[in-house]
Amino acid sequence: MYKSYVTTQEEALCHLFFHCCLKDGVFDDPELDLVSAKIVALGLKPALNIKEEVIHYTTYKPEIIEEGAYLQHLIQLINPVNDLALYSYCLELVLSDSSFDVTEEILTDKIAGILNIEEHDRQIIKKLMAQRKVVETDKLF
Repeated sequence: MYKSYVTTQEEALCHLFFHCCLKDGVFDDPELDLVSAKIVALGLKPALNIKEEVIHYTTYKPEIIEEGAYLQHLIQLINPVNDLALYSYCLELVLSDSSFDVTEEILTDKIAGILNIEEHDRQIIKKLMAQRKVVETDKLF
């Protein structure tokens, strides 16, 4: 079903971001604001109706049986040139609620695997994003 809703690069990036935020089952206003801000910052807003995309995502999300195939579909549509940047955005969104559970760890590992990001690079990016989150929340360098 998601293949009929997600057909463009912009939609794929938007839905990947939604998936990263919603992996823990919570999608509150601050997370939606963060996704919206990312979409605007990346210049995707004119091509998307974010409210409509949220509705599409929540409509098909329960029907995602094979998450790996879903992520593969999205990443193929995105066709990233800057794979580490995409991975870091995904991590930032996963960490946006200040938690990082096992399901989110598995999600980010799947994304990294599809992007062919080596384990060493994954760990550095995870550490960087976690430290940035601490600096943002605790104002502690």
